[in-house]
Amino acid sequence: MAQLSESDREKIEAPNLAFLATVMEDGSPQLSPVWIAMEDDRITFNTALGRLKERNMRRDPRVAISVANRDDFYDRVTIRGRVVEMIEGEVAENQIDDLSRKYAGKDYSHKPGEARLKVVVEPRVVSR
Repeated sequence: MAQLSESDREKIEAPNLAFLATVMEDGSPQLSPVWIAMEDDRITFNTALGRLKERNMRRDPRVAISVANRDDFYDRVTIRGRVVEMIEGEVAENQIDDLSRKYAGKDYSHKPGEARLKVVVEPRVVSR
């Protein structure tokens, strides 16, 4: 597992928007903006069940995440890694509220019938 620097962690812990790249079935990249957090040495984010990125990650766990400092877009970190865990249920529902408070300043507006998924990524390669 690759180690993240203190500066990398600060970018991830701040409300900087991240971009997640997953691999499509034909091998092409798929890119999505995501809210992220750190847990120990792993990166986590949240998505709704059934989205394209979820299907891509279940088929191929390789991902890349790019985070730029919102005040200086040239100050960035890119992490390539693997999805090591996907968690549904109350843990995922609570995480989206935490992320929404971090990024939007309020609890998430849960949509009727929408189930959430917490994704845990283990960093393998870090570049700055």
